[in-house]
Amino acid sequence: MKSQVIVEYGQPLQERHTDLPNPAGTEILLKVIHCGVCHSDVHLHDGYFDLGDDKKLDISGAHTLPFTLGHEIEGEVVTVGSDASGVNPGQRRVVFPWLGCGECPTCISGDEHLCHKPCAPGINIDGGFADYMIVPHPRYLLDFDGIAEDLAATYMCSGLTAYSALKKVAPLGKDQTIAIVGLGGVGFMGLQFARALFPEARIIGVDIDDKTLESAAENGADQVCNSSDPDAAKQIIKNSRGGIDAAIDFVGAESSLNFAQRIVGKGGKVIVVGLFGGRFSMPIPMFPFRELSIIGSYAGSLANAVEMLDLVKQGGVVPIPIEKRPLDQAGKTLDDLRQGKIVGRVVLECSNAL
Repeated sequence: MKSQVIVEYGQPLQERHTDLPNPAGTEILLKVIHCGVCHSDVHLHDGYFDLGDDKKLDISGAHTLPFTLGHEIEGEVVTVGSDASGVNPGQRRVVFPWLGCGECPTCISGDEHLCHKPCAPGINIDGGFADYMIVPHPRYLLDFDGIAEDLAATYMCSGLTAYSALKKVAPLGKDQTIAIVGLGGVGFMGLQFARALFPEARIIGVDIDDKTLESAAENGADQVCNSSDPDAAKQIIKNSRGGIDAAIDFVGAESSLNFAQRIVGKGGKVIVVGLFGGRFSMPIPMFPFRELSIIGSYAGSLANAVEMLDLVKQGGVVPIPIEKRPLDQAGKTLDDLRQGKIVGRVVLECSNAL
């Protein structure tokens, strides 16, 4: 098998050739057909997250190099272990990647994505920037019948992350307003899921790029706002009579979070999804005075993933733009993401179907 691997943090990926793995027990050998490239892959490739004030969260010790990124995975079942049931060779499936230890109370409760001993492919263990991989159990292989294969891969992170974040503010009905802050790949999916989940609510699309805002206006946003305008927040607050009901920050930068919390009214919620980095501070008395909730949201559960795919299959979620590239352009794609050149999602074509 071949893969694109990190050999040194921040340096170009290299192609690596290794023996094809053999599945044992409940394991499945999957031929990776498509793998999305996520902005979190950039942070993992860099080996750190920005904490603001020139401080960094060093994650380089979490991996043994060489390491294979990639957690938005779609592929074809090749062979199954002796104890694996429910999937057969030749079937196409997407991989739920947010795996835990499977034994702790968090995992048993259904929240494997929050396990303290995570083993997510492409995050903690080798992932999908490869033409083959091992999936530890058939329960992590999900049917996506009716969804395009390349698009289906992206739903396992950007789609699931957006869906899970929006569930934290549900329900929203008539005369209520939510802002989608940051309309990149995940944020644009957030816009589409917000439209599907809250058909009667008012949705504001927020970004710093006018072309992106034009696209949002054409694809479900009732109103768009360029947050780089000094009067943007004041105008939203004025039009909503004191602030909106919820805001989802899909950027996770100092500027985006400050904007999101500013436009939310009393009793409102801010959900932080993005990992761009930085530092946030706020006078403590303002939390009780405003009864403000600021909530982090990380990926989503296996149950969330099944619900989300069912919603997409119903046809109410507009697809995000997809650009397909060969596997050997994984490194270039990471660079393009760093430079803000990607619209929607790039999906790597890792191999051809059997």
